[in-house]
Amino acid sequence: MESLNQTTVTFFVLKGITNVPMLRVPISLLVLLIYLITLGGNMTILLLVCWDLKLHTPMYFFLCNLSLLDMMSSTATLHRIFVNFFSGSNRISIFSCMTQIFMFMTLTTDQLLLLTAMSFDRYVAICYPMHYAMFMNRTVCTLLAIASWLLGVVEITPMFWTISSFTCYRGNEINHFLCDFLPLIKLSCNDTSFLKTYLFIEGYFVGFLCPFFLTFISYVFIIITILKIRSNTGRRKTFYTCSSHLTVVIFLYATLVIQYLRPDSADTLESNKLLSLFNTAAVPMLNPLIYSFKNKDVKSALKQRLKICKLMF
Repeated sequence: MESLNQTTVTFFVLKGITNVPMLRVPISLLVLLIYLITLGGNMTILLLVCWDLKLHTPMYFFLCNLSLLDMMSSTATLHRIFVNFFSGSNRISIFSCMTQIFMFMTLTTDQLLLLTAMSFDRYVAICYPMHYAMFMNRTVCTLLAIASWLLGVVEITPMFWTISSFTCYRGNEINHFLCDFLPLIKLSCNDTSFLKTYLFIEGYFVGFLCPFFLTFISYVFIIITILKIRSNTGRRKTFYTCSSHLTVVIFLYATLVIQYLRPDSADTLESNKLLSLFNTAAVPMLNPLIYSFKNKDVKSALKQRLKICKLMF
């Protein structure tokens, strides 16, 4: 009986952000505006760090990597919205779908690993300020950044290889605006027991909980060190140096927990789409804004560049 419901799929159909026709145009235009702000904000961060010698420090080196990840992640996940909107077709080839899944999963893992590296940087800066230059030298920073980029690929490859080997689906309609692995697993009629086990062990425990635990431990020691500072002014200034990173960490982990670690009873496709939209569109846009508004060095560098532009024109 189950074989009657199986379909040979040559392409998928993405239903999009919303099933309400009247809302598709305004929401698509809003996402386009958010995407342009994301590109502009993160590109500004990259240019400021390259131009200003005061920003040539480990913290801003990692921030540049985060900006690159944000731009790549937004482009990889949101471009189908624009393609579907301007072309009028919601079709996506299997190859394009699998590529988007791989990029989305890999870049999300890379972000978690990079934020962990940034928390280690803040831990050394606050807990061992006298040894900061020795511990966080150029070689260490480069190795941490490379590891953050490569480990995401290594971790996701077995999961992606299994998903891409699926040959049987119950249909070709995906109620989402992107090819995400959870809707595809639910749509597949292949044996997904290995994938679910790997996702639970490697994805949740190694890919999610390990970076979270390392980041959490770093901030436990940071908070203990801050509480030992006698003056209120000193405590505020010290906490201020890691407040931007902590805000970004809370945003990203909160959205991922709500989206992927909820019980099945609370899992609906429509709520998942809204959470995915916030995670893929809003969070990458907020990151440069958070680092700009909460960071004196970035604001100072931006004001300097604006003054130079005024003098030139």
